[in-house]
Amino acid sequence: MVRARSTVRVPFVDVQAHLGSIRNEIWPEIRRVMESGQYIMGPDVTGFEEAFAAYVGVRYAVGVANGTDALALILRALHVGPGDEVIVPALTFVATAEAVVHADARPVLADIDPRTYTIAVDEVAARLSPRTRAVIAVHLYGQPAEMTSLLDLSRSRGIAVVEDAAQAHGAADGERMVGGIGSAAAFSFYPAKNLGALGDAGCVTTNDGTLAAAVRRLRDHGATEKYQHEIVGFNSRLDSIQAAVLRVKLRHLDDWNEARRRHAAAYGARLQSIPGIVLPQPRPGTRHVYHLYVIRLEQAERDALRAYLARLGVETGIHYPDPVHLAPAFRQLGYRVGDFPNAERCARSVLSLPMYPELTLDQIDVVTDGIRGFLADSSGEKGTRR
Repeated sequence: MVRARSTVRVPFVDVQAHLGSIRNEIWPEIRRVMESGQYIMGPDVTGFEEAFAAYVGVRYAVGVANGTDALALILRALHVGPGDEVIVPALTFVATAEAVVHADARPVLADIDPRTYTIAVDEVAARLSPRTRAVIAVHLYGQPAEMTSLLDLSRSRGIAVVEDAAQAHGAADGERMVGGIGSAAAFSFYPAKNLGALGDAGCVTTNDGTLAAAVRRLRDHGATEKYQHEIVGFNSRLDSIQAAVLRVKLRHLDDWNEARRRHAAAYGARLQSIPGIVLPQPRPGTRHVYHLYVIRLEQAERDALRAYLARLGVETGIHYPDPVHLAPAFRQLGYRVGDFPNAERCARSVLSLPMYPELTLDQIDVVTDGIRGFLADSSGEKGTRR
């Protein structure tokens, strides 16, 4: 195989370039919080909560320490507990299933739609039981899940639909913004997210005042006032500095998401004519925000392509190499290889290409030229072996 080289390095994510574009806006806010002496909760957290609730189009936003806590606290606020089941997709980051376990309930897995990578509604329907208390719809890679059908299904059974929006800040299903469609939603502000903090941070959004109040108590040791602990809670408070940074960055989120969509279009234009590559397929009527740009090809070629691109200076990712049921941490669920064929097939074949707002067309050309070069070399080698 020809070992092509490039002089343009393409990182998978470039948080330094991202921060550099708004550094002059962020530093004054950080200094202001430092000088205030109020580093946890307080007016900066309240200000961000109000701004984010308005952005999502919900009545309430509750800042918490991270996205995993956001999911777990939602489930606790919904009174999910021992003996209950929560349906989650088999292909997702393990935090989705972890949150269910931390609520002392059982994750019940469902296969995905291989076109969108989101949970398949018919698979959810097949796994409903008298013990089902909630379904977690993951808007994976920035693609909204099929919420209308999930809500229709859940309402007929009295089941909550929780949105895992950790990868979908600014995504929309029709006129409805992700995070304001289900009973509640969990957001992560991990630094590499579409809306990222300078460390861990998360948020719960909802239109349910009772649920929002419960999450507020749970995040702060079960208290509504200092030393007034009504329930056993958790320590999951949002830092003031992170809230101040997020409020600045929120003003830029739509522009950054638009840049991601332009990059996705550029990838698609350059890769659509290449046989053997499956490109992202946004569901009609939705706004995909491309937290990740994920292509699919056979595993043997996927792994070889990844190594080839690495030699060119192109970083890639695999999201995720194991479906939930094949992760060692969830062996106790009793699932086996073959139980969720779509999730397993995708896990063997997906490859995430570089994607962030500051990505340039030159960098995209390096990535796509590398893919073309690899496949041309592979085709030639296969031809010589015939």
